[in-house]
Amino acid sequence: MISKEDAMFTIGYEGLLAVIDGKAKARYRKLSAMDLARKGLFRAAFTAILYTDDQAQFQAFADHYNQAAGTKLSTIEEFKRLFGVNIESIKRTMVL
Repeated sequence: MISKEDAMFTIGYEGLLAVIDGKAKARYRKLSAMDLARKGLFRAAFTAILYTDDQAQFQAFADHYNQAAGTKLSTIEEFKRLFGVNIESIKRTMVL
C-alpha cells in the first residue's frame, strides 16, 4: 500500500502505478487534514482522514465541507463517492 502522503496527492492510476502530483505533495504534505480542508483541498483532506480512521476528525471535516459546499453528506461512503477516493493496494508510484 502507498503512503498516506502519496495517497493524499494521487491524481490517478496507470496500470499498477499511482500517479502523484509532486508539486502539491511538496507544498502541502505537512498540513493536517483540517488545514487542507480550510485551504479548499477537500479531496486530499478526506484521503488523509481515511488513512487515520479517526471518526472525530471525519465528523469535523464533514461539518466543514457541508458548510462550505451547502451539502448534507454524512457518511464516509458518501464522501468516497464524491471524491472518487478509496484506499487501494497499489504499491508503486510515479511522481509528476
